[in-house]
Amino acid sequence: EFPVLYSFRRCPYAIRARMALAVSGFKVVLREIKLSQKPPELIRVSAKATVPVLVLADGGVFDESLDIMLLALGQHDPEGWLDNNLNQPTQQLIDENDTVFKSRLDCYKYADRYPQFSQLDYRLRAELCLQKLEGLLQRQKYLLTDRPTLADIAIMPFVRQFAGVEPRWFETSPYQCLRTWLNGFSQSDLFLTVMTKYPLWKPGEIGTVFPRD
Repeated sequence: EFPVLYSFRRCPYAIRARMALAVSGFKVVLREIKLSQKPPELIRVSAKATVPVLVLADGGVFDESLDIMLLALGQHDPEGWLDNNLNQPTQQLIDENDTVFKSRLDCYKYADRYPQFSQLDYRLRAELCLQKLEGLLQRQKYLLTDRPTLADIAIMPFVRQFAGVEPRWFETSPYQCLRTWLNGFSQSDLFLTVMTKYPLWKPGEIGTVFPRD
């Protein structure tokens, strides 16, 4: 019996969890949901009812995307994303992404909900975070070293979401290294695999085995 993963395809937290599950070969039954119509089964296992949520066969519940990533990679980490030498800088970058950048990204993406400032103001604030990433990528191919690590995978879906707000502007923005880095992930087999569209899960159904062999 596989664990159950409640997921929403475009959610950056769910994307990074699926990337770790896919690379590690950690099999789950994926249940694609709509965030506007959260199924009672999800709310029952996780009071905050955000995605992703992983429910193990023994009833254990993981409702933080990073915890799901660490669980999967702790069992099998073929690409060496977990690098003990990089624990501190990894944690620091991810914390910054998940707090500062995420809140600025939300204001930029949903600027009409935050009328205190203009969308341009919000973009400029978010860009302060991108400038730091660009600086790192000018020194090496990935954020912390010359190969992908947990930091890259955890942060990439949020940069992708940022790039999607004003794609034409992003294409000509000064973040050349960041664009190359993002495109490398966006066009990878792994990313295309985790972005496969699945039908919405309905109560009573089992779900879809993920990743597929």
